Formats: sequence, C-alpha cells, structure tokens
Amino acid sequence: MGVGDLQKLGLMAGEWVDVRSKDEILATLDKNGRLDELPFMPQMFQYCGQRLRVIKRAHRLCDTQFATEGRAMNDAVVIEGLRCDGQNYGGCEMGCVLIWKEAWLKRSSESAAMTATPAALGTGCTEAELQAATVLPPLPDAIALGPRYVCQATQLTPATQPLSFWSIPHFVEDFKSGNEPIGKLVSGIFVAVYYNLAESGLGFGSVMRWAYDKVQGFRGKTLYVHRKGHLPLNGKTPTLELNLRPGELVRTKSHNEILDTVNYNLVNRGMGFHPELVPYCGRVFRVKFRVTKIINEKTGHLIELKNPCIVLEGVNCRGRFGRPLFCPKNSYPYWREIWLERVEETPQTLAEFELDCQQIT
Repeated sequence: MGVGDLQKLGLMAGEWVDVRSKDEILATLDKNGRLDELPFMPQMFQYCGQRLRVIKRAHRLCDTQFATEGRAMNDAVVIEGLRCDGQNYGGCEMGCVLIWKEAWLKRSSESAAMTATPAALGTGCTEAELQAATVLPPLPDAIALGPRYVCQATQLTPATQPLSFWSIPHFVEDFKSGNEPIGKLVSGIFVAVYYNLAESGLGFGSVMRWAYDKVQGFRGKTLYVHRKGHLPLNGKTPTLELNLRPGELVRTKSHNEILDTVNYNLVNRGMGFHPELVPYCGRVFRVKFRVTKIINEKTGHLIELKNPCIVLEGVNCRGRFGRPLFCPKNSYPYWREIWLERVEETPQTLAEFELDCQQIT
C-alpha cells in the first residue's frame, strides 16, 4: 500500500482496526493538528496501538452548527464506544462521538509490511502544537466569554462539504459499507418522502398523518413524529426541577404531553425537542448524567446551561427522522426534566425498564 492510499482504506462497518502510533498520526497532521481540517484531539492519543472495531463509516453527518441539510466527509469512520470526554475542552459534557480519519488507522488483518508509514500526508505536527491548537484566545469584544475551543464539533463545516438530502450515492454507500441494512434504508427513505408529501401544503396532510398513525398503531410502531408544539411562540414555556441524579429510574412522558411543554417550533426554554426523541417517549430508562456545560459549536465558547439537561442510558440519536438521514454520530439527545417523571424501582417498573431496553437495542 502506498502512502497516498492510506486515506482511502474503504473501511466497512464491523471491521477491526489498529490505531496507528502517535508519531505516525502526528505525521499526517498540519501545524494546527488537523487532517483535511478535521482535528485529531489530544484525548485520542490514548487509543494509539489499540485494536478497535469500526461501527460505521462517517461519510454523512448532521450539521449541528448551522442546521443545513447535512455535510459530507471523506475517508472517515466512527469507532465503537469512543466519545470525547471533554477534558481538554473546559470539561464540556456533550460527549460527542470521535471521528477517525482512515489515515490514522490500519486494518488489523494487514501485516506491518502492508501498512506504509504516513509520513508524507501532512506537514507534520508536534504534540505540543496539537495541544496548543485546541484553545484560541478570547475575541477582543468577547473577553468575558473566555477562550474559544477548537474541536471536531467546531470544525465540522471546514472539514466537510455540503450534502444534498437526496444524495443517491450516499444512500448506496450506507448499504455497501454496512452502515444500514436495506430494510432500514427503504423504511427511512419512505418515511422521509411521506413526511415531505404530508407537509407540502397540498391539502391532504391531515389525512396522511391520520392514516400513518392508524397503520403504525396497528403495527405497534412509532406514530407520526413531525408534530408542532402546543404553546405560542411568544409565550413562556414551563419548567420543572426534579434534581435527577445518575442511576435514577425515570419514565419519559408521552409525545403529546411533551408537546404541551414546547412552543410551536418545539422549543422549551431555548432547547428543542427533536423528532428523534419520539420513539423513546413513554418508556422507562435510567439517568446517565446531567449536562451543565457544553461548547457552543458556532463560536467555540464554553457555556453554562441555565436549565440543566438530562442524558438517559441507551438513548441515542439514530438518524431516522433528521436531515440528513442515517447520520452515524449517535449523539446524546438532551431531555428537560419536565419531559420526565421519576418512578420507583418496583418489580413492575424494573420489568418495564428491561423490556424497553431490549426494544431500543
């Protein structure tokens, strides 16, 4: 394998890879610690030399910076179970999935003779330069906001290209790479087409939504997820403080109950309720952790949340109802405490919890 081929391994979901050595990875980076504008973050060094499993290709990503239809990335994958711990970024608690360029990896099945050293891929970077590139000084007119952090989330736009929602080659790659089985691809595309027709304003949206709910209800599946909130845009939305702690058992409220707490645009006190959360409504989960500070992906500033959010164990964004479809970032959805209710650990609720956990895996 030549050096130029190291960025194009064509890794598939489920493949085992070895993370390259620190020196090999540093050789692929520019002086800002980036490859194709994607930062290699300092905490990723701890995985050097480890054998890990690719969970999905990262060729299609949702745009959480500017809410475009999506972004396309080349030669990158997501590794099973690896998330940012925020330690180099002011203690950010977003828990983003780490994205790995294929140049930082090598197939576990290939011998050392088959995996060339990537010395010519970048200008080269030292570990000190990489560490320094994670923090920028405050802007003159925003000193009070503190330093600006640079991570994979803040660099999403320069590290990617615009992606049309209906990009056929990316759907094909979803299937060929093993990211998604054909059944889920067909189902996801059908729901997207159905939604666009129902919300087209042609006069048959209410009938389509009614029919969808009838069929899905009969099948025991998730009802129509794209509904508007019940509160006016200019009014205050309610809040509730449960002071939930990790490990506690909670039940998520029904979709309709949550719509009673958000405005027409599905926002409660600055945080949106996303359609991806709907399949988790009315189920029992454990609290994973509370989120109190995150990085503003547009500015890089670390912000303290006025109203803490809750992350639930086993609850991840699956990319079934967003734009784009089938984003592999597996982000943690945030829950307001008013969307949850504490439940006691009785044999009945524990049985419900076990069943719900089985149904979402």
